[in-house]
Amino acid sequence: MTERTLKQVIPGAETSDGAGVRIKRSLGQHPSVRLDPFLMLDEFGSTQAADYIAGFPSHPHRGFETVTYMIEGHMLHEDHLGNRGDLRNGGVQWMTAGRGIIHSEMPQQEHGAMRGFQLWLNLPAAEKMKDAGYRDIQPEEIPEIALDGARLKLIAGRIELDGCEHTGAIAGGTTAPIYADIHLEPAAKVSLPLADSHDGLLYLYDGEASLGDARLERSAASVLSDGDHITVTGGPDGARVLLIAGKPIGEPIAQYGPFVMNTREEIEQALQDYRDGRLIA
Repeated sequence: MTERTLKQVIPGAETSDGAGVRIKRSLGQHPSVRLDPFLMLDEFGSTQAADYIAGFPSHPHRGFETVTYMIEGHMLHEDHLGNRGDLRNGGVQWMTAGRGIIHSEMPQQEHGAMRGFQLWLNLPAAEKMKDAGYRDIQPEEIPEIALDGARLKLIAGRIELDGCEHTGAIAGGTTAPIYADIHLEPAAKVSLPLADSHDGLLYLYDGEASLGDARLERSAASVLSDGDHITVTGGPDGARVLLIAGKPIGEPIAQYGPFVMNTREEIEQALQDYRDGRLIA
């Protein structure tokens, strides 16, 4: 077995999106800062309503998927397909933009903490124009795996532990994404398999933790080297760490805001379709 080590650290950069929601963006802060098949990773979190209250009013997407994981708070998703999803503590929304979707994500609270993540997952060229779709995943639908000194919430993917394969709320797909939230008790050490076919990262968002001998940086995408397993150790007060991994697509990327295609011509077509009202036709 080959232990994965820390290859690169991409600190989250303070910025804003939507109608002024304050976020920390690691992947996606620049077109060169991506990890195939992932385009963007945002962390949002504040107890100040002014940092999130304006939300993300109606806007379009084409060519990829978005995954929103709510740690704390209440946000409402609505889209042109008629989907309506209440995203609350521990819930996930998995949206496939495909050929086109127009949606909004608006806070349903005027005070208190709102905290979570949004991940953009690319689609291969052959799937970019497939039908749009949406799935609202409740906390109780997400499998939770008990480990020695830790527990793992498996949002997406498959992980084999002690000869038993565990399947997340979402599984399969061309990129076979893995998305797990690992809760480590103080000083707990956890070893997890991670297929060498996948590129991956860890994202520490609470406490302190290490990958092997390397201490993880808070609110940063810690990109993993090649290998087939990882060993993560919690600090004196424990930790919460996201594990995100997937099979690279290896295709050119052309992006203009909420549209992600393979060529500039396809981006221009997406813009024209949106202007002409054909994006979701």
